[in-house]
Amino acid sequence: MSDIITFDDFLKVDIRVGVIKQADSFPEARKPAYKLLIDFGDEIGLKKSSAQITTNYTLDELVGKQVMAVVNFPPRQIGPFMSEVLTLGVPDEEGEVALISPSKDVPIGGRLY
Repeated sequence: MSDIITFDDFLKVDIRVGVIKQADSFPEARKPAYKLLIDFGDEIGLKKSSAQITTNYTLDELVGKQVMAVVNFPPRQIGPFMSEVLTLGVPDEEGEVALISPSKDVPIGGRLY
């Protein structure tokens, strides 16, 4: 388990639901990854993310999928690509990323609480 944090610490992490609008291969990445364009609604807009999810997902099945992402980290340079949000997932049985999604469709831009 990680260090104990306060509820105020948790509130600093802004996790929102978005829908993947575009998914592209990312051959320049050191580890196999996709480039994602995610729509978080009017308040946040479209954001880019790099995600190492090539084992469990094809490009076609990602478009239209709702995902959860941290939207208030600073952008991070991943090779030639600037990742603006951290798309969230958990390891499956083989240690590969399984994306975190709402259990039913919800309005995009909604904040996790």
